[in-house]
Amino acid sequence: MKRNPKDQDSSHRKLTRRTLVLGGLQMAFAGGLAMRMRYLQVDQADQFRLLAEENRINLRLIAPTRGEIFDRNGRIIAQNSPSYRIVMVPEDAGDVEEVIANLTRLLPLDPEDLERARIEIERSRPFLPITLADQISWDDIAKVAVNAPALPGITPEVGLSRVYPQGSDFAHVVGYVGPVSSYDLSKMEDPDPVLLTPRFQFGKVGFESKQETLLRGKAGTKQVEVNAAGRVMRELDRREGEAGADMQLTIDAELQSYTQARLGGESAAAVVIDVENGDIRAICSSPSFDPNLFVRGISVGDYRALTEDPYRPLSNKSVQGTYPPGSTFKMVTALAGLEAGVIGPEETAYCPGHLEVAGRRFHCWKRGGHGHVNLQDSLKYSCDVYYYDLAIKVGIDKISEMANKLGLGIRHDIPMSAVSEGLTPNREWKNRVHGQDWLVGDTVNASIGQGFMLASPLQLAVMSARIASGHAVTPRLVKSIDGVEEPSGAGAPLEINQNYLRAVRKAMNAVSNDRRGTAYRSRIIAEDMRMAGKTGTSQVRNITAAERAAGVISNDNLPWERRDHALFVCFAPVDKPRYAVSVVVEHGGGGSTAAAPIARDILLQALYDGTPPLDAYPAGDRSKIEAQQERLKRELLQRREHTGNDQA
Repeated sequence: MKRNPKDQDSSHRKLTRRTLVLGGLQMAFAGGLAMRMRYLQVDQADQFRLLAEENRINLRLIAPTRGEIFDRNGRIIAQNSPSYRIVMVPEDAGDVEEVIANLTRLLPLDPEDLERARIEIERSRPFLPITLADQISWDDIAKVAVNAPALPGITPEVGLSRVYPQGSDFAHVVGYVGPVSSYDLSKMEDPDPVLLTPRFQFGKVGFESKQETLLRGKAGTKQVEVNAAGRVMRELDRREGEAGADMQLTIDAELQSYTQARLGGESAAAVVIDVENGDIRAICSSPSFDPNLFVRGISVGDYRALTEDPYRPLSNKSVQGTYPPGSTFKMVTALAGLEAGVIGPEETAYCPGHLEVAGRRFHCWKRGGHGHVNLQDSLKYSCDVYYYDLAIKVGIDKISEMANKLGLGIRHDIPMSAVSEGLTPNREWKNRVHGQDWLVGDTVNASIGQGFMLASPLQLAVMSARIASGHAVTPRLVKSIDGVEEPSGAGAPLEINQNYLRAVRKAMNAVSNDRRGTAYRSRIIAEDMRMAGKTGTSQVRNITAAERAAGVISNDNLPWERRDHALFVCFAPVDKPRYAVSVVVEHGGGGSTAAAPIARDILLQALYDGTPPLDAYPAGDRSKIEAQQERLKRELLQRREHTGNDQA
């Protein structure tokens, strides 16, 4: 049947419209697709290129080289040593435990190191490298490299690790570094990103901690290309960071080593300070410990041995320990009385062996008393009653003020851990802290460095240096930073009458060089090196009236922890002082017998810049001193061989 032409035209028009609509839709779709492709390939090209490269390129931190620490003569105290180690990136390893098991078949890994590594894996981001083994040999590195296909995520590296070649001699001064812990990070508001790197070495205590920012430096960065398995293929870019600052201390390593050896097995501390500029030439606490044990994490057994030792080797007694200064404080009371105009150097007081105060009897150490004594005799004999009587006239507030002028009761700003402020009490302090009024008996006790009075060996050395020089010497531990000299510790003249200081120095000279002085047996006989000093003995227990009546028990007959502390402070030469020394021997008994000989030997070592001649000692002591010198030389040699210190 033949279609009507009109129907054909109508059908044709409908078909044309449909074609146009469909074609338009197709063109619109194609145009939209083209625009989208242009948007993605042109407009968003940089963003997608970055995303692609982030899957292929990793940005990693480059740990900065830690600054090294030297003594005043350039001898190395803390250095960086190359260290081979095995690290693992957990997200690249896949089955972490399986990879560790494969690694242990190749290398004898320490179980404690592996346990620490597992803890770090739990608390760290999966893309951060974790140290599995440190300080391994080149042969072990080769084994890992050969078996690389079976150890995904494992990479051998060479880095730097902290080493302390002087061993225990500087442990309490320099401290040590160790891996950054969660506790360390919790104390920081905005930690440096490099600290988040597992096992990164960070200053834990001592100088390493106090100067952490300067010693650490600033981290660099590097871009590395990795394959699909996460293995590094090549390094694309590197930006070096800034190395930490090299620091030079004021300490003389030779004198420090001698002082540590001379303290021997005692629970003791000693400080040597330059009276002209405040440089600390030696500062020791005994017994000490090997800081190298802490660098990669100390074992449980080693740490328990240190914490359970009754002599407390981890405690820095030289700055942290505070002790009743005993009779070494009597110079403070004397100067307070002289400045207040209460006494003159030649005025006397009578000592019958005790003084009645407010119905209580305060005893002199000499039961029969010293009779009439002036300032020089009071220090030479260490008469207690002279100072009881003087303190009552002066009052505690002026005594406390004088103590502060001489460096006691002040926290000296040196970069060491737990530096103590000590205590120089007064009326306001007791009322504020104890809610009680100050009593006259408190003043009597304080006059001879007992009662509430507390001082550290560092503070006692500063006190001695200030008396010797007449200046407000401040202790200095840092000599230079990156070769730039630090400010001197030489202070302004003390606001104390110089005639009174000379009178006290003369009396301290009598303590050591008068036949009846309490330190005469520890004198220096070399004419140009003569020493002025003061002995001290501080009680750690109460002596009852019954015991005093029956006879005070000798320190030798008491348990160690109930014996008196022994103290001695000194300076030399008398005519032109160069060094001041303080020594505290915990529970050592008497200052004249336990502390004075040690201080004398250390002072001579400093004055002669090495082993002093035997003729500097009294003739009767020379054979004993010669044997002692030979013994100490052997001990120092053995210690250096043990620590591998061939630079000393």
